[in-house]
Amino acid sequence: MYGGDEVSAIVIDLGSHTCKAGYAGEDAPKAVFPSVVGCIDQMDADDDKENNDSETNNRNADSNKLKGKRKLYVGSQALGFRRDHMEVVSPLKDGVVVDWDIVDNIWDHAFKDCLLIDPKEHPMLLAEPSSNTQQQREKTAELMFEKYKVPALFLAKNAVLTSFASGRATSVVIDSGGGSTTVAPVHDGYVLQKAVSSSPIGGEFLTDCLMKSLERKGIVIKPRYSFKRKEIQPGVFQTVDVDLPLTTESYKLYSQRVIASDIKECVCRAPDAPYDESSYSNIPMTPYELPDGQTIEIGADRFKIPDILFNPSLAQTIPGVDNSAEISSSARGLPQMVIESINRCDVDIRKELFGSILLAGGTASMQQLKERLEKDLLEESPQAARVKVLASGNATERRFSVWIGGSILASLGSFQQMWFSKSEYEEHGASYIQRKCP
Repeated sequence: MYGGDEVSAIVIDLGSHTCKAGYAGEDAPKAVFPSVVGCIDQMDADDDKENNDSETNNRNADSNKLKGKRKLYVGSQALGFRRDHMEVVSPLKDGVVVDWDIVDNIWDHAFKDCLLIDPKEHPMLLAEPSSNTQQQREKTAELMFEKYKVPALFLAKNAVLTSFASGRATSVVIDSGGGSTTVAPVHDGYVLQKAVSSSPIGGEFLTDCLMKSLERKGIVIKPRYSFKRKEIQPGVFQTVDVDLPLTTESYKLYSQRVIASDIKECVCRAPDAPYDESSYSNIPMTPYELPDGQTIEIGADRFKIPDILFNPSLAQTIPGVDNSAEISSSARGLPQMVIESINRCDVDIRKELFGSILLAGGTASMQQLKERLEKDLLEESPQAARVKVLASGNATERRFSVWIGGSILASLGSFQQMWFSKSEYEEHGASYIQRKCP
């Protein structure tokens, strides 16, 4: 028995946009920080390395390991500070880990800097996407047991955890995060893999669409680091541009996205009916003050951007959005994905699935999204089905539902025999994770 009351498990959900970490049994994660990291290749920065070698070694704290000649900066504070030559890189591509070194540093940051724990003393519950491969899971197990020497480990699917967070064992989970949107039916605590569908439209894609749409109107978002504000008279500010030629393109984009996503979260809401230019052309404008003091007015975009979730082809009407053509041709709207998923499931459980459709993830916290989705599904679903879209009324819960589900699961008494323990790992090897964590 590993669990017990005295040692609480640690729950980590590494999403495409943010990483959530905290103690099982609590109602919200203790640490929430971006999943992207700043990375400086020591090659460009350290031409003068020979003469200040000792200095570099002292500064080189644990979290910023020099690994293969690059230095990584993890956490919102380290990322918020502009450095010359710092690129912003993500360890994930399409929800699956491609750079383990970065993931390693992210976990390190979570344990050492945020939770201040020793991983040797706590069982770990990690959330993973439904699309995770066996190879990925074995690598995770290997890292956790070999490097962090955890006493026990469990990998749970995102969709299952969201389902548990709302107290259901059977449901359709719509997880709309930063990088993508996934629809996964869960039955009795297991994901029905054959019926999972996903689309590349997530919060970051919507943020990009908003940025491009504003640029077309001549509004350029100035990143926070590119200007200084001075107060000349009480309440009157003067903005002075700062020229920083060594800032990388990816860091500039990251800083702009931070601001654009805040605009999106503040003013956007899903329209009640499919968006069309004519009916939204004379909509009242909403003001938003940018960090550099200019106030912008946002009109039809408030409704157009969120509607891309329902109608991906709208993205093509915004010029300059990267690969919008291929994304909008391959992606389907949310209601179609849900119905497609449910239709791939067994006939006997479809009625139950229609009755519990759960919204999770940051993008799903968009205002009016639930109402609009329910309305669209009612129109497209069979008559007999009672459609019910459920979303926690609390935005924090919606954003962190995967983590909260993990917190509930790992603190259950009946779950304690399910852990994949260190002794089992030593006896059977990493591949045993497939048997222990379905």
